[in-house]
Amino acid sequence: MLKTSLNYDGGTVVIRSIVHIPFATFDPRTNCLRAQGLHYSNILSYLDQSSIPYDDFVLDLIPSPHLVTPKIVLRDYQKNALECWVKASMKGCIILPTGAGKTIIGIKAIELANTATLVIVPTLDLMDQWTKILSTSFTDIKIGNLGGGNDDIQAITVATYDSAYIRASSLGNKFSLLVFDEVHHLAAPGYRSIAEQMVAPYRLGLTATIEREDNLHKDFPKLCGGIVFQAYPTELARNKHLAPYEIQRIRIEMTPTEIKEYQRNITAYQIGLRKLGIRANYAINFQRLVMISTKSKVAREALLARNRAINIALNSKSKLEQLRKILASNKSIKTIIFTQHNFLVHEIADNFLIPFITHKTNKEERQDVLAGFKEGRYRVIVTSKVLDEGVDVPDAELGIIVSGTGSGREFIQRLGRLLRPKLDPDKKAKLIEIISADTHEMGSSAKRKKALGKISQNDERYNN
Repeated sequence: MLKTSLNYDGGTVVIRSIVHIPFATFDPRTNCLRAQGLHYSNILSYLDQSSIPYDDFVLDLIPSPHLVTPKIVLRDYQKNALECWVKASMKGCIILPTGAGKTIIGIKAIELANTATLVIVPTLDLMDQWTKILSTSFTDIKIGNLGGGNDDIQAITVATYDSAYIRASSLGNKFSLLVFDEVHHLAAPGYRSIAEQMVAPYRLGLTATIEREDNLHKDFPKLCGGIVFQAYPTELARNKHLAPYEIQRIRIEMTPTEIKEYQRNITAYQIGLRKLGIRANYAINFQRLVMISTKSKVAREALLARNRAINIALNSKSKLEQLRKILASNKSIKTIIFTQHNFLVHEIADNFLIPFITHKTNKEERQDVLAGFKEGRYRVIVTSKVLDEGVDVPDAELGIIVSGTGSGREFIQRLGRLLRPKLDPDKKAKLIEIISADTHEMGSSAKRKKALGKISQNDERYNN
């Protein structure tokens, strides 16, 4: 009988000269077993535990020099996070709020693994940021880039999710450690194949909040490892690792015309649901409504009515008046205003003569606005969702959410823009939510609150 052998082939591990092994299926084209690259470590464990001799030709790692980062000193919670990851066989997700130093943990993980590493990020801005800090930390080696026109593979390479997805099958046996920044992206259809095709035994996921609205985060234990460490903004602020903060929720009354239009559309939405026999309080039922709206006129009209009602609440004229009052009473405070839609960004920018950033803002403009904010040329900036993730935003003291979703991740990322420790330990960061009373926004605000974990009554307050 021939000795069992393992080879890598286009995102899969090929197992020859054995009739059965967990995680693998028979491939009649090649008359051998084949498994996703993801299962490489499991296959080795099975063969070792079963005392089955084998030849392993899977890994073809990029040569890596000895990696040392003498300048990096971890905070206590960062040490704990890293230790938990090591105890989990260097596989798993670490969840920390924005500003808590997830990148530093990633760099120390690279040093500990001391092997060829691929860092995967969602945006080109983050690719540049990671490359810069990795170059500062590992001064003796060149950092590779894959994405944005770059195709330079090195022992430590930073790639965008898009580029890693395209090259996963050819690079899948070149790295032993995968670092997934903003790991919540990994579960998306398409991106998950990065984890599935790569054989790297060590995997680290980093994010502020791992939950996804589509519940695909339940696949993370398979793709990257389960949650090995999590800390909430409240506890890190309490221990002085992040700035202390206060959340203020201000309920405003919409204009009479807006209230009338909101109620008309909500009523139309509810009537449509009753006709369809769908209950409104369950996310799965809403997904069903979306699915059947492509074929049902009643469902389509109900969905459109709901969307019109939501837009009325999110973009109420009363919010601009409340915003005017807040800005007037915080004239010397560095402030970021967040909205859900670009329409409101432009309206605020025009009304208050504030520089803005949206996904359509070009790189030079965005850099100028952020530099101006950092230097003090601009005291206030307004943005849509583009600054929620993947952009290095200068410190601010006040955040104002004029409109947003119920996403806990979005909320934590926005709060994180304010939480870097201040020079003045007595200075408190503040996040204000402006909410249209008696609308769906009340529920969205409650959903966002859950992302904070346990909070004390001193951390938040409401104003009617």
